[in-house]
Amino acid sequence: MGMCNATGCTSVWGSTWPYNPYPFPWTNHLFQDSPSVAMGIFEGHMAKMADGFRTIRKAEMMLKGTYKPEDHDDFFTYFHWGQFTDEEWLLCPPVVAVGGDGAMYDIGFQNLSRMMASGKPIKVIIVDTQVYSNTGGQACTSGFIGQVSDMAQYGKVWQGKSEPRKEIGLIAMAHRNTYVMQATLANTSQMIEGFIDGLMARRPALFNLYTTCQPEHGVGDDLGVHQAKLAVESRAYPLFRYNPDNGVKAEEAFDLSGNPDIDKIWPTYQLKYLENGHEKFMELPMTFADFALTEARFRKHFRKVPRDAWNENMVPLAEFLEMAEGEREDKFPFIWAVDRKQQLSRVLVAKKIVESCEERRNFWIMLRALAGIKPEQPKQEDIESKIRAEVVNKIAQGLMKMATGESGGLIEMAMAAAPSATAGAVPAPSNGEYMAPWLETENCTSCDECTKLNSKIFAYNNDKKAYIKDPFGGPYSDLVKAAEKCTAQVIHPGLPKDKSEKDAEKWIKRGEKFN
Repeated sequence: MGMCNATGCTSVWGSTWPYNPYPFPWTNHLFQDSPSVAMGIFEGHMAKMADGFRTIRKAEMMLKGTYKPEDHDDFFTYFHWGQFTDEEWLLCPPVVAVGGDGAMYDIGFQNLSRMMASGKPIKVIIVDTQVYSNTGGQACTSGFIGQVSDMAQYGKVWQGKSEPRKEIGLIAMAHRNTYVMQATLANTSQMIEGFIDGLMARRPALFNLYTTCQPEHGVGDDLGVHQAKLAVESRAYPLFRYNPDNGVKAEEAFDLSGNPDIDKIWPTYQLKYLENGHEKFMELPMTFADFALTEARFRKHFRKVPRDAWNENMVPLAEFLEMAEGEREDKFPFIWAVDRKQQLSRVLVAKKIVESCEERRNFWIMLRALAGIKPEQPKQEDIESKIRAEVVNKIAQGLMKMATGESGGLIEMAMAAAPSATAGAVPAPSNGEYMAPWLETENCTSCDECTKLNSKIFAYNNDKKAYIKDPFGGPYSDLVKAAEKCTAQVIHPGLPKDKSEKDAEKWIKRGEKFN
């Protein structure tokens, strides 16, 4: 491919030829101009590709004796990239514009918008660090409320950045002709799939990528992936994709898959702490504040409270956020944390972080509405079904242990027989091809990947080992994604009961190696 690199970290850190990390032609231009330069390079490059394809087409027609100048010359005179066949199009190296949030969100946004409006299938990568990293870490419109940085300092009048984050993904969607992906290193499957779909699309594509700037965010140099994971789990940076090729309705084109606990406002996590020398756990909501506490750019908004100062007016933040304005009077929101001795502590949350939590919560609610996801209705837990599902899982595991040597057929029969073994724990096969999913619970490493992906399908038992709570608690694709993300490789997605699910064949193909 060819790349137009906006001046910034991506060029400074990448160095210059022959020491840069780019194994393809690239150019560097003014801070704000990379999309515009890419448009010019794209047209020139496509004109050369059209010359080549024109020659090949003419030669093929001449060899077949079908070329007639009076019929074909006019077409070939004006032949351009919009008339390439799919085969020809796939031979064209993509032209990619790369820049940070300063180059794309702000000073260069008019260039980016014009490029998307043009419909030219140029691909754009935004390295979203939420600050102007290369010029000293100044405040950027992609930053969060309360973020402390150069030009957004913390003091009596201003407590960090005051305005909400600009969502470039939504702005790109407003052009209605652009493939859009927002992604992080926390979910490489979602990111790589999005890259492939966007690169293959014959339309503009924008890839907005959460990128930790270690010195400006105030985190360790080796914590980029860790912070990206927290950003996704706290709704600070939701993952999504928008593909206009999938339909004109928002719910057809917009995809929120890859986010944990989509049906909830906040995902949950387990906080481990020590009490009287014994290890204990708390199941807690992961709010934006829990993520912000881990980064120095928000640290001035938090204050640890000594245990002897704890009082009844202190309210867990997730509860505080659900209170009406009048109910919040004389209440102090806090989040749970642990100190260096692993002792439980309370950390008070300042008003700006509360505002940021509300803003991130409301953005998440809006995204779910765009994806056509209805709020979950509270329901009573079905204890009987839960027990049956656990029994089915144990039967499946036992049959797998019995299967040795050339007994793949036995395993398959076990998976098909397991549903009927416990009085309807899982619906019986409807078409002879259904194979129930199974999980090797005793080999689970408690990595949380499956339970965070879909807590309706997966759950932990009392030993914090995962089991399949409800195989129909979500789409078949979630079973395959969980198998791909499982660090112990103990999840087996089986085969879907409903082959009419969206992209069912694709997910069956991806799940084959895990069965």
